[in-house]
Amino acid sequence: MAADGRDGKRASVDPRMLELLACPLTKGPLAWDPERGELISRVAKIAYPVRDGIPIMLPSEARVLSAEDVLSPPRLSGPS
Repeated sequence: MAADGRDGKRASVDPRMLELLACPLTKGPLAWDPERGELISRVAKIAYPVRDGIPIMLPSEARVLSAEDVLSPPRLSGPS
């Protein structure tokens, strides 16, 4: 599944916004997964979707990370 918006363009997150966002459950930092278009909370082991460039920061909308996702985080990026 591609991380595309409704207009067919690849979703992205402004790095400045990424520095301001925090996981609503853990209050910890989030990492951007450009391949899936998700914000990852490594501590909570969940991924929040980004739809049309808007992060959906609702735990009820988050995807639980699989063991494979947790063990292979090199594609993730986060604040420097």
